[in-house]
Amino acid sequence: MSIASSDISLKDRLAPLRELVEQALENYLRVTDGCPARLADAMRYSVMAPGKRLRPLLTLLAAEAVGGHARSALPAACAVEMIHAYSLIHDDLPAMDNDDLRRGLPTCHCKFDEATAILAGDALQALAFEILSHELPADRALRCCQILSRASGRCQLVGGQADDLAAEGRFGDQVAVNQSVEHLQSIHLRKTAAIIQASLSLGAVASGASPNHLEMVERYGRAIGLAFQVVDDCLDVESTSEQMGKNTHKDSVLGKLTYPSLLGLQESRRWADQLVEEACSAIAPLGSAASNLIDVAKFVVDRSN
Repeated sequence: MSIASSDISLKDRLAPLRELVEQALENYLRVTDGCPARLADAMRYSVMAPGKRLRPLLTLLAAEAVGGHARSALPAACAVEMIHAYSLIHDDLPAMDNDDLRRGLPTCHCKFDEATAILAGDALQALAFEILSHELPADRALRCCQILSRASGRCQLVGGQADDLAAEGRFGDQVAVNQSVEHLQSIHLRKTAAIIQASLSLGAVASGASPNHLEMVERYGRAIGLAFQVVDDCLDVESTSEQMGKNTHKDSVLGKLTYPSLLGLQESRRWADQLVEEACSAIAPLGSAASNLIDVAKFVVDRSN
C-alpha cells in the first residue's frame, strides 16, 4: 500500500494506513470473556482517544520502506500503540505527572478512577505482547517481543521516566539533580525516543528486513524520536492546551528539565531541525520507498500539537 506522491498531502497519503490501524485496534480491543466491562471500557477509552497514531504509522511505513507490506506489520503497529497508551495512562496518574487532560479528553483516572486506570495500563501492556506472540510468525514474533520489551522496560521507557521524575526532585535530597543537556538527552533517548525507534524496528523486522535496512530505520528512529521530544518541549512553552489536547506550561511549574529551559527556544528548534536532517540522511539510501518517512520527519518539526 505504498501511496507516496508529491501531489497528495501527507495526511491524505497516510489516511488508508491510519484507517487500517484504527480498525485493527478496534478488533483487538473488542470485549472478550473474562474481561470486566469497566476495565475493557477504560482500555478502549484510552487507546481509541483521538491521536496522531505516529508510532503505529511509523511501524507500517518502515515495513514499506524496507520492501514489505504494511499489513504484515499491522499487529506490531497495534502492539506499540498499546504500549504507548499504557505509558500515557500511567504518566498521567496523580503519583506521576498528575494530569487531567490527554488527547483533548479527561485522562483515564479522571474518567474512571485511579485503580481502574492502573489496571487498564497493566492490561494494555500485557495485550501488546499477546498480540505479537499470536499474530506474527514465530521467529519474527520472538524478535519483536525482544525489541518492544527492552524499549518499554527498566533501561528504556520506564528507566527514563524514573530519571525524569528524579530530575524534578521528586525523590528528595537523596538524589542529586543533573542539570546538563547530556543528562536530559539520556532521559529522552529512553523515555521518548526508545519507543519511537522500536516502532521503526518492529515494522522492519515484521517485514523481514535485511540487517542493513534495519540499521537504517533504527538510526532514523533514534533521531526523530529525540527531535519529537525537543519539539514537544518547545510546544509546551509556545502552544495552548486547546492546540495540544493536554495541559501546557506545566514543565516549568513542575521544575522539569527541558530543552528550552537549558538551551532556549531558538537553539532547541535549531537542534530539532538538525536531528531531522540526520534522520532523513539515515534512510536516504532506501530511495523513494522512504519518501513518506522523510515527510513524517519534516512533520515532526513543523507540527503544532
